[in-house]
Amino acid sequence: MPAYVVAMISVHDAETYRNYSDRTPATLEKHGGRFLTRGEAVTALEGEEFDGRMVILEFPDKASAEAWYADPDYVQARTFRHAASTTQLFALQEGAGHAGTRPAAH
Repeated sequence: MPAYVVAMISVHDAETYRNYSDRTPATLEKHGGRFLTRGEAVTALEGEEFDGRMVILEFPDKASAEAWYADPDYVQARTFRHAASTTQLFALQEGAGHAGTRPAAH
């Protein structure tokens, strides 16, 4: 089942952050990951506005997402992210009972 990593990032040093974003795609590819969205504008439908970067990644499964996060090349790359931003990073796996379900029509 696919797994997703969602990152909410507030960048305070764009130049240093580029050192991170330039290295990340190769680490994703190595673990079967891909960008679903990468920093496009976010619209708050409820709650507070978010004006940072939101990134959503997709992996074949949760084990691949965890292997990517622990990969030595990614560990090195994320030191730049840590230096240049504050981040909330979440991992979740698609649930078997929820994939592709839609609310019932009334």
